[in-house]
Amino acid sequence: MPDDLKPKPSLGVSLVPVVILIASLFYVIVILDGSGHIPLIFSGIIAAVMAGTVLGMSWEGIQKGLTAVIVTALPAILILMVVGLLIGVWIVSGVVPIMIFYGLKILDPGYFLLATCVICAIISLATGSSWSTAATVGLAMMGVGQALAIPPGMTAGAVISGAYFGDKLSPLSDTTNLAPAVAGTQLFSHIRHMLYTTVPALIIALIIFTVIGIVRPTAGMVETPEYLMMLSTLSETFNLNPLLLVAPALVLFLVWKQTPALPSLVMGVIVGAVLFLVFQWDQGLGFAGNMDLLVSSLYIGYVSLTGVPLVDDLLTRGGLISMMDTIALIMVALAFGGIMEASGMLARLAQAILSLARSAGSLVAVTTFSCLGMNILASDQYLAVIVPGRMYRSAYLKRGLHPKNLSRALEASATVTSPLIPWNTCGAYMSTVLGVGAFAYLPFAFFNLAAPVISMFLGFSGITMQKIEDDPESLVGVTEEEMADREV
Repeated sequence: MPDDLKPKPSLGVSLVPVVILIASLFYVIVILDGSGHIPLIFSGIIAAVMAGTVLGMSWEGIQKGLTAVIVTALPAILILMVVGLLIGVWIVSGVVPIMIFYGLKILDPGYFLLATCVICAIISLATGSSWSTAATVGLAMMGVGQALAIPPGMTAGAVISGAYFGDKLSPLSDTTNLAPAVAGTQLFSHIRHMLYTTVPALIIALIIFTVIGIVRPTAGMVETPEYLMMLSTLSETFNLNPLLLVAPALVLFLVWKQTPALPSLVMGVIVGAVLFLVFQWDQGLGFAGNMDLLVSSLYIGYVSLTGVPLVDDLLTRGGLISMMDTIALIMVALAFGGIMEASGMLARLAQAILSLARSAGSLVAVTTFSCLGMNILASDQYLAVIVPGRMYRSAYLKRGLHPKNLSRALEASATVTSPLIPWNTCGAYMSTVLGVGAFAYLPFAFFNLAAPVISMFLGFSGITMQKIEDDPESLVGVTEEEMADREV
């Protein structure tokens, strides 16, 4: 019997693989401190077995389902690979170091929390990593805040607010690449659409941090030894010529011109390599040594050996290899989602939840709370993006809503709320790195609290909620069947 004539899964059957996934993820990530790869593979096997035995699907149908979604994510995977190259070459060329240097220089003792948020936003935007920003510059700001007698929860809230704002708008961020790939839209179209949630949320955060700085006078010195050490080490290690900013300026220009992500980022890699040859050429290494440094930075990433831990931890990253773990996680998660989707189990789960969604606004709200629930139950921001993204993709398309609305809702909930949950991987990481409990900095992570609220407001008001017809050129991987099923 053809797969499309097989019995439809019940809600109970559809819940089994999800419950097993959540339980195994909790055990492996929270108890064993491992990664989500193996639980996803195991849960994918369970889903495939149930699809074949309980629902009577053929192996050909199961295999087609798990590979089809991976194929749609290949453009995002290629972008992630280029991002690894870009990070490595932008560090070795001095592009990232000069952005960090200028970011630290704008620190103002009268507006420390405001400046901390801005600095972390700039550095996270440059690196594409909220984790690296928090573990390096964020950690340095914690020391400065302590010297100014500012409660650590406030400083940590400013660090996390800035770090996650930059992470969301950076084309170097893995989750910023993942969300549009899952939803079905282009990277830069997704980033531009996110401006409507991220910029207002950041403005709210900056206003509150400014008010706190005004009503709560600071005492002490900003120029701590750690702060001065970072500045001097960066200036001594790299030739920090302002012309290095040509690289990010070019990428931003290409984004503004709506150039596709992959060629834009490749241009960033090429310009970064040229800047290395012009500004960071080490006469002591010779031609072979310099070329080896460039190639190794592209492949395995840049390795900082300054001897200053804050600088070395910040700059030792990038390279093609650094993206392989994330790519593997994305592939196994999409394979699990593909089996669930092809078997009809994902649609059955979505149907149960979407019975609550009567409008575009309630659909965004359901997406938001589903992502938050996944962050709480599965303890992983990647799954909080992928699982709801696959569940609600067809619902957005059926209503004629552009997939960029879904990808924005995913980012405004799944990613930004992850550090607010103590047992989530992001929350545990931030708490450990910054030395502050998640519940202590949660009230001051104003950006992370405001973004999902703004996203739901836009959904209910209809402001910036674009239809498919408004931007059909930015659709990626949307099939003719999905288009035909939409409401006109």
